[in-house]
Amino acid sequence: MATEILSIQSHVAYGYVGNRAATFPLQRLGYDVTAVNTVQFSNHTGYGEWTGQVFTADHVASLIDGVEARGGLDATAAIVSGYLGDASLGSVVLDAVERVKARNPMAIYACDPVMGDLGRGFFVRDGIPEFFKTKALTVADILIPNQFELAHLADRPVTSLETAMLAMADIRALGPSQVLLTSFEPDDASADEIAMLLDTTDGTWRVSTPRLPLNPAPNGAGDCTAALYTGKYLRLRDPAAALAETAAAIYAVFEATAARKSRELALIDAQKALVNAPQSFVVERVR
Repeated sequence: MATEILSIQSHVAYGYVGNRAATFPLQRLGYDVTAVNTVQFSNHTGYGEWTGQVFTADHVASLIDGVEARGGLDATAAIVSGYLGDASLGSVVLDAVERVKARNPMAIYACDPVMGDLGRGFFVRDGIPEFFKTKALTVADILIPNQFELAHLADRPVTSLETAMLAMADIRALGPSQVLLTSFEPDDASADEIAMLLDTTDGTWRVSTPRLPLNPAPNGAGDCTAALYTGKYLRLRDPAAALAETAAAIYAVFEATAARKSRELALIDAQKALVNAPQSFVVERVR
């Protein structure tokens, strides 16, 4: 069985977002990860200041060419993409997906359409939202947006369970067989909890976890969640079970982060829980 994952997203020298939030969890789950970085920044952009650069499409493509030449795509079970940095990188990602699937038709493409968030709006360069909306959606097997991104991609407000399910169904009609909404806060949500919602061709599931005192909320949670779900789904091949394990694992990360009073995800502190979380949460079927 293929046990390698190609992860194409951002890199930071300090902190845990992008590949820094995805690679270690996937490795702890037992996967070899080929991490291709779309940018290299000193830290994530949520701090307001950073140094570094966005890599060109040619640079990223050359890295994938080099990996391919070493046989590094031959046993790839999944491609995960996240923060792009520039819209020109979109075609590089989709080309990599095509190459991997030519070798392994059962490989899955998990797309985290990083482009914005509630209360913050868009925070990516022009052209990136359009890439996700017009191109990536038709290729992705699993789409892993936050609430803001889901509303944009589906062209409808997401304010309730009903509107979220309609938006996710709209997305599935465009290509993905699964849509995982990583942070779901409907208008009538309890202030004490936060939910994730998973929609597939076979049903829709919701899982809620307690809201922890994280202020400011750490960046990279969506990147980590996307990686965890991809890794756990590859092993379990059961969306609801993968959702349950993902929710438990990311909650343990949040607990460790809150205990440390850190703005960065406490992945090292929570590493055992990434594999076997001490607490579980009920996954409720809503469709």
